[in-house]
Amino acid sequence: MKLYRIGELARMSQVSPRTIDYYTKLGLLEPEARSDKNYRLYSDETLSRLKRIETMKREKYTLEEIKESLMQWSKVSRDDLVTHKLTSLQLLLQQLEKEAKEVESLAERLKPTQLKNLHQKLTPSAAACIEALLLLMGKGPLS
Repeated sequence: MKLYRIGELARMSQVSPRTIDYYTKLGLLEPEARSDKNYRLYSDETLSRLKRIETMKREKYTLEEIKESLMQWSKVSRDDLVTHKLTSLQLLLQQLEKEAKEVESLAERLKPTQLKNLHQKLTPSAAACIEALLLLMGKGPLS
């Protein structure tokens, strides 16, 4: 896990170090650790939290309202977040399988040279994704 000193966090979030100090004193942010030289070190999670704070400020929330919202958000257990993410990925995989079957059906109607030309036009990452999906579905490679 990458940790950032306050100056780095300030540059990445486009807020001042003084603002980060203030948010820390209010309890909106918390350092992840301290360095050997006693610098506060912040995580990527803190960066996300800081961006969320700034977004809510632009939406005219008070700092007290933001603090309450962040407390509610952090109460969501990591298990719930993982379960939600896995469910989302499962739904996405089902949709991709459906679309892959449609592509497979269309590809079966192509001549071998047409199929090869189509495959060559795909980006390497798109071709790799299609190949992986076909393997997951128990099908052979596209080309």
